[in-house]
Amino acid sequence: MKELMLGNKALARGLYEAGCSVVSSYPGTPSTEVTEEAAKYDEIYCEWAPNEKVAMEVAFGASLAGKRSFCGMKHVGLNVAADPLYTCSYTGVNGGMVICVADDAGMHSSQNEQDSRHHAIAAKVPMLEPSDSAEALEFTKRAYELSEQFDTPVIIKMCTRVAHSQSVVETGSRVVPPQIPYEKNIAKYVMMPGNAKRRHPIVEERTRKLIDYAENCYFNRVEMGDTKLGIITSSTSYQYAKEVFGDQASILKLGMINPLPKKLILDFAAKVDKLVIIEELDPVIENHCRQLGLDVTGKDVLPMEDEFSQNLIAEKLGIPVPAGKKLDDALPPRPPMMCAGCPHRGLFYTLARNKCTVLGDIGCYTLGAVAPLSAMEMTLCMGASISAVHGFNKANGKESEGKTVAVIGDSTFMHSGMTGLANIAYNQSNSTVIILDNSITGMTGHQQNPTTGYNIKGDPAGKIDLEALCRAMGFERVRVVDPYDLAACDTAVKEELAAEEPSVIISRRPCALLKYVKAKPALKVEEKNCTGCKSCMRLGCPAISVKNKKASVDATLCVGCGVCQQLCKFDALKAQEV
Repeated sequence: MKELMLGNKALARGLYEAGCSVVSSYPGTPSTEVTEEAAKYDEIYCEWAPNEKVAMEVAFGASLAGKRSFCGMKHVGLNVAADPLYTCSYTGVNGGMVICVADDAGMHSSQNEQDSRHHAIAAKVPMLEPSDSAEALEFTKRAYELSEQFDTPVIIKMCTRVAHSQSVVETGSRVVPPQIPYEKNIAKYVMMPGNAKRRHPIVEERTRKLIDYAENCYFNRVEMGDTKLGIITSSTSYQYAKEVFGDQASILKLGMINPLPKKLILDFAAKVDKLVIIEELDPVIENHCRQLGLDVTGKDVLPMEDEFSQNLIAEKLGIPVPAGKKLDDALPPRPPMMCAGCPHRGLFYTLARNKCTVLGDIGCYTLGAVAPLSAMEMTLCMGASISAVHGFNKANGKESEGKTVAVIGDSTFMHSGMTGLANIAYNQSNSTVIILDNSITGMTGHQQNPTTGYNIKGDPAGKIDLEALCRAMGFERVRVVDPYDLAACDTAVKEELAAEEPSVIISRRPCALLKYVKAKPALKVEEKNCTGCKSCMRLGCPAISVKNKKASVDATLCVGCGVCQQLCKFDALKAQEV
């Protein structure tokens, strides 16, 4: 049956058809939907893991048991999972093991532009790059065959445009291979130095065999057209090249991006007059071609940063760019901001008002850094806020202890925050950590996590008690505040910063967008009371604006949280009767 599918949904369908049994992932744009879609198949056990390292280790354990397994993550998540990745390359697998990493060229929802091909090269594992949904499905099925044939985990690299675009796929039936019996093999699976030393030559021999395989495999193909120009490309860049050049160029499409073939590339280069390499981000294919002695055009004309487009490729390679139509009027800017009723807003307002130095973390609360709150001064990676506030205070001592805090979300705390908190407890810096508990993993689209009490399917699950956990880790001062209550937030922040010992504040209020959270009636403005002082605008709430020098509330956005009322000295913002 043919169906229009997102790339991520197609990849999940490939897991189903390949007989995958166990899926463990951590949500991260643009990879999240793969696991969400896989969870719709009752035949596959699916879970959200606390972080990507755990997810990969779960997938490895399932593979060790002889079942086909999968873990998914975004590019920065693969950094977290690098530890097991690099070593399970040495151990190999039992049942097939597939890893999906989704890169985010253009940084639509990421803190860096990272090219995950380097991880595949360094870990010495094969990597496949589908260029559309149909390939996402088919490559996934074949990845399991490749994994079991060559005794290796296999990475499938998606990117934002392939993950979140739709194309036609043809679905098939699910075929579950027999479970491969687990056999005790200490030399293969116990990676202490003596065994690892003997496994490394096996990895190198596997790479040589994979290079031979890449010379004539399903994933790589030549499409001959005009031989004046030859293009070597992969992933979404292939789609752009086809749209720009059509049959006016010959194309070598590389679906297996690691290891790269040699003879196939040299033979293709010999058939064309000029060779151009089109690849987003780093010159991985280009450097390989140059090592083969080829004269190529690549990053000397194409950029190293941001995602490509048809027009960019045409412009950089001297092809006329189709004329577009431009709007006469400039569209008003729409900067990112926290949603109306976001529980984090009141807490960040309090921190800004108290002139705190705020070390932040990864999540929708990172928007606390933008105007008008401008209440966050550092964001590095998952969990870094807690470790960094410890280092910051150790470096500055009393100078910073009474005015510096770390903020971290509930899911991010479960992901990477606990070890940083343990470090504060163990090495005793006088640091204050604020856990922003909005009862969900917000930024990636409301996925459950170990603090919510529900699993990926919404069924009841084990629930971690944050207060008890923090106390068990050695914190005597643990308190919970409602971020809608500005006075309570102000008191909590002042008292904990003044305390002469480490402390944790849990700012607890469910995300306003959760289905079970019932919004109150929108506030209304009593115009006769409003002086136009704009105090309410200091919150940066998108439901509040100023019209004709008076405050105005957008009833379609306002959830009646009442935070703005607490700033109005003139009683101009009124709650409506239910």
